[in-house]
Amino acid sequence: MGDHVNTQTYNAGEAATDIAAVAVVGLGYIGLPTAAILAGKGLKVIGVDVNPYTVEAVNEGRVPFVEPDLGVHVAGAVSQGFLKAQGNMPEADAYIVAVPTPFKDDKTADLVYVEQAARNIAARIRPGNLVILESTSPPGTTRRMADVILELRPDLAAKANDGEDAVLFAHCPERVLPGRIMIELVTNDRIIGGLTPEAASAAAGLYSIFCQGSIHLTDAATAEMAKLVENAYRDVNIAFANELSVISDNLGIDVWNLIELANHHPRVNILQPGPGVGGHCIAVDPWFIVSADPENSRLIRTAREVNDAKPGHVVAEVNAAVAGIAEPVIAALGLAFKANVDDTRESPAVEIVRRLALENRAARIMVGLSFPGATLPEELVQLPNVTVTATGDAVAAADAVVLLVDHDAFREIRPEQLAGKAVIDTRGFWRTTV
Repeated sequence: MGDHVNTQTYNAGEAATDIAAVAVVGLGYIGLPTAAILAGKGLKVIGVDVNPYTVEAVNEGRVPFVEPDLGVHVAGAVSQGFLKAQGNMPEADAYIVAVPTPFKDDKTADLVYVEQAARNIAARIRPGNLVILESTSPPGTTRRMADVILELRPDLAAKANDGEDAVLFAHCPERVLPGRIMIELVTNDRIIGGLTPEAASAAAGLYSIFCQGSIHLTDAATAEMAKLVENAYRDVNIAFANELSVISDNLGIDVWNLIELANHHPRVNILQPGPGVGGHCIAVDPWFIVSADPENSRLIRTAREVNDAKPGHVVAEVNAAVAGIAEPVIAALGLAFKANVDDTRESPAVEIVRRLALENRAARIMVGLSFPGATLPEELVQLPNVTVTATGDAVAAADAVVLLVDHDAFREIRPEQLAGKAVIDTRGFWRTTV
């Protein structure tokens, strides 16, 4: 496929995949569910991960993080012999790379994990194999992954030549919501972009084994950009709501009531504000667009800056609420980046707790978590004035209660438990009861 192609919809009847063994590189929030779904369809799946704990957990049929229904799929696939995990790269017919793509201090993508996966695959790959990058990436990353592999394997090529089978390279970004991954992996539409039309078709053949949604074929760079655009769109809309919340605070207006009233307009649908934006997608992906074209991405950059500044606004609210107390107790409810998951990646709640602890050395920050056995993330463990406490005990002891995540479990907190306390509700969770 060239740089500009017309999107096509894949017809599952066009070709059947002859892939029997799949290696899934990276057994995190996307890789492990993908591996389990494929194994559940009878493919031999080898999961590869650098974390020995993850490898051990999967081989025992356990899931090292919280995701509804995933445990059943993993346990079943392992017990039937279709899924196993290991630390080294195997030979396979297809490789799905689902490793992290964090950003550096300058907000550009750090592709070290993608490049390391490519080097490890290069040692095992054979002509005709399929390599799919699922990791969310800046445009051009799939090409870069292919270049790394082909530089190490000059005997291979990305296009068929002299009757030799080509190595097929494609990008297939995930488009799922944590907490619903096992449902949306199957039901959502998929976008698949190939470095060649043959690569896109081969990848579509593999995903059609389990994907019930439509599969849309394009080139790799467009597929990479599509995922970034989806999350940048959401980020811009969230930034509008978050900016409204700050303006409303300054004007003494109830932002929740304001948005509810504005949304009665038939063509207005303002999102809900919060303490910021977290997760590995919305909080990260827009920066990849900014780094790709800094001059023309002014709106996207500003939205990121608005959302990144919101935790500071919350910290200032809490500090003002406890300003007259010598040794305040602050109950911080929730650390995840969204409701009803335990994922704290890029979570604004974690940043808020960290800053509160550093700026209020005399304060006790009692973190209430909604998941049994949940622990503090690494950046909070070393702070002596931050502890994990049963939610009810944290609320009872607190001078100020800060709701950071709208977990369903926190609905059990009664209005009388909050009486006489400063309440900073960043989610509008209790606005009708407090």
